[in-house]
Amino acid sequence: MKRDASVPGLMPPARSSAPSRAPAPEGDAPFWTGATDAASFEGRAAQRLERARAAIARLLAVSGTRTLENTLRPYDDALIELEAAGSPAALIENVHPDAALRDAAEKVTQRAAAYGTELSLDRGVYDALAALDLSGADGATRHYVEKTLREFRLAGVDRDEPTRQRVRELSDELVAIGQEFARNIRSDQRRVAVTDARELEGLPADFIARHPAGPDGAITLTIDYPDATPVFLYAASDDLRRRMHFEFNNRAYPANQAVLERLIAKRHELATLLGFAHWADYVTANKMVESAAAARAFVERIIEVSGASAAADTEALLRRKRADDPGAAVIQAWEAGFVAEQVRRAEYDFDARQVRPYLPFQSVLQGVLDLAARLFGVSFRRRADAPVWHPSVECWEMVEGGQVVGRFYLDMHPRTDKYSHAAQFDVRSGVAGRQIPEAALVCNFPGGEPGDPGLLEHGDVRTLFHEFGHLLHGLFAGRQRWAGIAGIKPEADFVEVPSQLLEEWTWDPGVLATFARHHESGEPIPADLVRRLKRASEFGKGLQTRRQMVFASLSIAAFDRPPAEVDLDAMLRDLSARLQPYPFVEGTHFACGFGHLDSYSAIYYSYMWSLVIAKDFWSRFEQAGLMDPAVALDYRRAVLEPGGAVPAALMVERFLGRPFRFDAYEKWLNEGYGG
Repeated sequence: MKRDASVPGLMPPARSSAPSRAPAPEGDAPFWTGATDAASFEGRAAQRLERARAAIARLLAVSGTRTLENTLRPYDDALIELEAAGSPAALIENVHPDAALRDAAEKVTQRAAAYGTELSLDRGVYDALAALDLSGADGATRHYVEKTLREFRLAGVDRDEPTRQRVRELSDELVAIGQEFARNIRSDQRRVAVTDARELEGLPADFIARHPAGPDGAITLTIDYPDATPVFLYAASDDLRRRMHFEFNNRAYPANQAVLERLIAKRHELATLLGFAHWADYVTANKMVESAAAARAFVERIIEVSGASAAADTEALLRRKRADDPGAAVIQAWEAGFVAEQVRRAEYDFDARQVRPYLPFQSVLQGVLDLAARLFGVSFRRRADAPVWHPSVECWEMVEGGQVVGRFYLDMHPRTDKYSHAAQFDVRSGVAGRQIPEAALVCNFPGGEPGDPGLLEHGDVRTLFHEFGHLLHGLFAGRQRWAGIAGIKPEADFVEVPSQLLEEWTWDPGVLATFARHHESGEPIPADLVRRLKRASEFGKGLQTRRQMVFASLSIAAFDRPPAEVDLDAMLRDLSARLQPYPFVEGTHFACGFGHLDSYSAIYYSYMWSLVIAKDFWSRFEQAGLMDPAVALDYRRAVLEPGGAVPAALMVERFLGRPFRFDAYEKWLNEGYGG
């Protein structure tokens, strides 16, 4: 997931070496330098916002001909300062262990967002940018200005003052509502108690070792991924899986019910105020898909093409369940993962528990670093002296041609009050000759404790590669002339392409053998085991696709109608009945913990939209060879480096030589069935 840490209002939402102590380039110090407490954090952000205002004042004071240097440059300078205040705050409010600093970061986010909204509604700034003569400008600069002017209009800059004032009020309210929604998800630390150790039957030995009984004899499990995922996949106890499912799907309930109602209502009011029928049309207006109707049509197409594979998956699940329960007529939601693993063991000769010993966290992390280094001709080194917000966080730098060209932070294991999903957070966009990019990966993987190897599921490996794909996108897109088009700033429904593409390397036996080594013996993962993993992974794609379309449909439906017609639980019940074989579990409230309803709102479809493109991209690597340097360089130049400098459709055409097609995706979706 690409967590949009940019400020609302203007833009839509290797071989590593030993730790380095080399100083950062001047002006490129690690962003957490000097942020010792809440007061210093807020003070520094206030200075940044003042500099942003000063840059805009310079722009507005210009008399005479508008030029790139006297108009676009100060505007872009303001964006640099605004981002330097808002993006780190959006990260810190989600990860810092100190409640006072999290609260301070929330306030900074609100102030930065408020100024971003104010700027997006400033008619004087809009008129100044519109007056620029772009006839001699390069293509990236023209695209930047044209896109920026469109965003100003979408924000309501051309509306009357009462309308603009209400837009300001609604935008401020929505920032605070989104923060409350995320805070409730982070702070809900639900537990599942196990009073009989026999309930852990089927779970891996390392999982059991990580969960000793307490003084009262009870074993405590959390609903974080390192606990929940193994329970869903391996626990023989149906009741334990049912209890975990119930708690996992009630995160932030009931706290977020009222919050979601306010979020949906305020977004609807904002969209209709700006002349749109609803928020879903507003938020898709600047995406590749262009409208909510087109997004829904895309979702329906995916539903249609996944029909045969979903039916085959369902039949296989029921067939396996009936082997133990001849009268079984349905698969319950909390059984789905467990029965799917039984199918893979029985029909595909694959047990996922056999893979885990080869996937200790540190080895997998080294693997993705080495792969990225080899593909893209860079190297990575640990920056041990960089200040970080928690002792477990690591700082790394990307090096090319002997120069530090990017920096990133790895916050990889669960803790109290930390963001509970997996995401890449922007920290700073790189600008050629001015500043290097910075970003953070925030994940929740096993490990991080002495003696715990942090054995991963293959799904965890894919998640790490996915988030690292976002990271590479931001780092390589950090060499633009202008901050407003630097970093991950293409259309938002293209954003998941680089992340989903990098996942593809996790299926190759040769690639896995370079880092997937047994945590005790050091032996590389057997190629035959990887082939069986890949073959077994073909099972379940249909139902997994349908599950994604449940989420995509829910996200559109939440925002494409009057708020009074939105009942998220009823919608989820109906979508489950239509698209999945599992009955809706009454008493669960998944939407309360579905963070994408805030961050992605109506565009969850973009994951599948991006996957269609990523599968098409992957066909080039398959044909030339996974590690082909020429294709990797083409991909870097055409897709990763442009940032927001060209339309996404043009990036696709530059890499493929044509618009994207469904062929590769449909072939992938429907191949591998029949055992």
